[in-house]
Amino acid sequence: MAIPVRWVREYSAEDILYYRILAALTVLWLFIFLFRFKFLKRDIAVFKLLPSPRQTQTIGLTISASVLIFGNWFTYIYAVNHISVQSAAFAYLICPLITAIAAFFILKEQLGPLKRTALGIALISAVTLATGSLTDVLWSISIASLYALYLIVQRASQGFDKLNMLAVQLTLCSLFVIPKLFINQHAVPKEPFFWFSILTIAVIFTIIPLFFSMYALTRISSSTTGVLLYVNPLIAFTLAITYFQESVAPHKYLAYAIILFAIVLFNWKTLKEFITKVWQN
Repeated sequence: MAIPVRWVREYSAEDILYYRILAALTVLWLFIFLFRFKFLKRDIAVFKLLPSPRQTQTIGLTISASVLIFGNWFTYIYAVNHISVQSAAFAYLICPLITAIAAFFILKEQLGPLKRTALGIALISAVTLATGSLTDVLWSISIASLYALYLIVQRASQGFDKLNMLAVQLTLCSLFVIPKLFINQHAVPKEPFFWFSILTIAVIFTIIPLFFSMYALTRISSSTTGVLLYVNPLIAFTLAITYFQESVAPHKYLAYAIILFAIVLFNWKTLKEFITKVWQN
């Protein structure tokens, strides 16, 4: 997503985010009403059958998720256009590890000795990066933490169609976006390339990845999907060096090597089972 975000870097991060939300919201609701209306009706019926405390909890979780994903998208867009693509790449490299820490403290999920060791090694990597650019690290941690907490909230909110939940979350975000557009009084962009870029971000890098992840989870295990998601920041880091020509200090290569080792260690059991299965086949 860093490439189309850079296409519109002359616009403010706020405007890119606002139009991304409105474009994704429009496309998603059209898609739901045209092709998934029965799932929407089912979710409405399920919500009405919930006891009052559970309805309140669901509403609270949905609002929290909306705030978190809004913050994640804004910090990501700002980091890509005004900090560095590397900071955004590193954010999603440490995101699963931050998610694991949050799940340990919030959801009381247990971490074995191997995973605790991996988290300690990941901390060393963050410290190594901080010696180069504290600003980059703080932005990376902010992006990753917001998304990690979003995932925790999503994990706690079960029983509803994910596309419907995303549509509701985008609707809540729009309640903040639309007034801000009037307050800022920025002229609505008229360049066709801007809207092409926004639609690309909204559809290809917002809606479709979520649908793919939902489809993937019906075919392969969530742990395997989690391991495959680490391809994302590796591609982003490679793009930062090659496509965007960002300079990389030697200590950053070391930091990325350390975090990759931590990732392998954290997912060693899953990777071992995956390699064994592939070898046997």
